[in-house]
Amino acid sequence: MYNPKSAHAEEFICHGEILETLDYAARNRSNRELIIEIINKAATCKGLTHREAAVLLECDQPDLIERFENLAREVKQKLYGNRIVLFAPLYLSNYCINGCVYCPYHGKNRTIPRKKLSQDEIRQEVIALEQMGHKRLALEAGEHPIINPIEYILESIKTIYDTKVGNGAIRRVNVNIAATTVENYQKLKQAGIGTYILFQETYNKENYEKLHPTGPKSDYCYHTEAMDRAMEGGCDDVGIGVLYGLSTYRYDLVGLLMHAEHLEARMGVGPHTISVPRICPADDISLDEFPDTLPDDIFCKIVAIIRLAAPYTGMIISTRESQKVREKVLDLGISQISGGSRTSVGGYTTQERHDDTAQFDVSDQRSLDEVISWLLDIDYLPSFCTACYREGRTGDRFMSLVKRGKISYCCTPNAMITLKEYLEDYASAATRERGEALIRRELERLPDDRIRDLVNRRLGDIANGERDFRF
Repeated sequence: MYNPKSAHAEEFICHGEILETLDYAARNRSNRELIIEIINKAATCKGLTHREAAVLLECDQPDLIERFENLAREVKQKLYGNRIVLFAPLYLSNYCINGCVYCPYHGKNRTIPRKKLSQDEIRQEVIALEQMGHKRLALEAGEHPIINPIEYILESIKTIYDTKVGNGAIRRVNVNIAATTVENYQKLKQAGIGTYILFQETYNKENYEKLHPTGPKSDYCYHTEAMDRAMEGGCDDVGIGVLYGLSTYRYDLVGLLMHAEHLEARMGVGPHTISVPRICPADDISLDEFPDTLPDDIFCKIVAIIRLAAPYTGMIISTRESQKVREKVLDLGISQISGGSRTSVGGYTTQERHDDTAQFDVSDQRSLDEVISWLLDIDYLPSFCTACYREGRTGDRFMSLVKRGKISYCCTPNAMITLKEYLEDYASAATRERGEALIRRELERLPDDRIRDLVNRRLGDIANGERDFRF
């Protein structure tokens, strides 16, 4: 029986409920009255159930698809404006004991060189990232309890926060490591992490067990219940996602939204972020082995539906996707993107891309400055903001502000002043010119004179050499 409040994975990700939902959606794919009712509900920005989202996914009527995709754009603009947060992944180690068949880090891969960064090497990677202008990182490491123990992760987080060069500083470290214990999540929280991220990969238990034949990750329930343990350990901002292409996208979208519903029901707050990666080629991995890869139009449809189903949740897309695809989904719901990314261990301290230790191929290989310039050209406001995490606006406190429509009073000013820092310290001349023009436009758009005056003063302070203001 489906029970979103249950802490047991097979109860809150109920296989029978997913199959019934998919059948219900298939039977209603042409039910205009129902689809319009769902779209109208989505317009209230209160979210959708997994069943309602499944009906939109099955919708076969072009005018209604266009209608709800346009609504996703409106909801994204209303709640997030034109802000896009920038981050970069930092790979510490590709040693792993799992047998995941879609990942080149799997323990039986004998062709990929194995590497683990020392603390000195991490420091050099961080300096390279700071010199690009990055302020937030997503820490990544393979699962190996002996080579990559929790103590190594904690020491690495401290090294990242302690490393500063010039005006550069990493102000927030998100962590994407294997499912662990409540005690270890408490340690991560005490170390000052931002969001704890873990992808389910697929919610189809039968497929999951085939894709993860060996290693700790093969335990479906332990992996799926990780976010419950993380929240119990104090990590109130968690990020979920599936790797589209491992199983049928219909099944996994429903499972993903059921997981979000479970966290909301049991923990009082849903996921802080939802990521939408798709499987892509890598060392020892061929897409020919995965028949469920999905085309761009379905991928874009999924992004729009997630935005309507979970309107207050941040959405992340990585450099797995090309510039063309990333541009398509930005206004449909995406609020965070990576820029200047390297997915190899030690990749930021070399001029050339050495992808022999990479987890996946990077489609968008532009530099951070090129990505920012592109965002400015299409009228997005690049943001390096980390203020909410440093001010304690996390978990239910953050969601409360978003749901009351108050977060924009913090987010837009913080985006502007962190962009100003980037323009002063790192941008090319052309990017700086575009960025200054956008900041002037954004100042005029601020609805409150008091906030506008304060932001203007802070922009002047930054131009005079001061740093790290936040609302």
